[in-house]
Amino acid sequence: MKNKEHTRQVRDTVVKKFKAGFGYKKISQALNIPRSTVQAIILKWKEYQTTANLPRPGRPSKLSAHTRRLIRDATKRPMITLDELQRSTAEVGDSVHRTTISCILHKSGIYGRVARRKPFLKDIHKKCRLKFATSHLGDTPNMWKKVLWSDETKIELFGNNAKRYVWRKSNTAHHPDRTIPTVKHGGGSIMVWAGFSSAGTGKMVKIHGNMDVAKYRTILEENLRESAKDLRLGRRFVFQQDNDPKHKAKSTMEWFKNKHIQVLEWPSQSPDLNPIENLWKELKTAVHKCSPSNLTELELFCKEEWEKFQSLDVQN
Repeated sequence: MKNKEHTRQVRDTVVKKFKAGFGYKKISQALNIPRSTVQAIILKWKEYQTTANLPRPGRPSKLSAHTRRLIRDATKRPMITLDELQRSTAEVGDSVHRTTISCILHKSGIYGRVARRKPFLKDIHKKCRLKFATSHLGDTPNMWKKVLWSDETKIELFGNNAKRYVWRKSNTAHHPDRTIPTVKHGGGSIMVWAGFSSAGTGKMVKIHGNMDVAKYRTILEENLRESAKDLRLGRRFVFQQDNDPKHKAKSTMEWFKNKHIQVLEWPSQSPDLNPIENLWKELKTAVHKCSPSNLTELELFCKEEWEKFQSLDVQN
């Protein structure tokens, strides 16, 4: 008689409780499943690092003897390519097609995905980000609605940065081993400054030449309060900017103080925490669909597409 197969959700719950320190007996009692089943699920998870169904006997898979090795390689070296996996199987005497390898990994819940690009973080950066997050745990949604988020970005006339694929499971897109560290400053393009809030988008400004402290302050003078007014943020809005030296210069901070503008403290090396990053991605996709043929058209399309974002778009 075939044993009952428990759902993936039940198996995941078993592992979750085991990680939390529960013993086999307590897990068995809590989920009302046999202790032997709990033990089998945990042993499988320890060996394969997954609760997904693995290839079964019957008509045996061509890789049945090396499934564990493939899963281990893809888990420990998430940026390994299919060609490299194929070569590793050939080294032990198997000639296996790339499609077969993909199927094995897919059955184990591992898929090829584009690696996210994230800032390189030192331990001090991680501590600052954690401090920032915990300090705002008690903030209400209304507080965040008063924030005017800002940033600068480069928009290229043609194309995007090259993508790189990585093997990963669901909900692991931002794991350090599965992202590509980025550093600052690395045909034609334009630089723009813009801001937005939960109510919609504010002003967008093209930056002419290299940005310096004086130029940044001019942008703020001409666009910050006007953006806040257009978005109906009121006088006591909060302004967000990153820790670029031009933004944190003494004269810039004195300008904020003289204008009675509250500035949100921001952790360094954290552009990915700024929700405007999501809008930049959407904007660049929309602009490139317009197929600008020169920098004048690029600027025009940028401003047109920016103004099209509605409140619902920015809240999502």
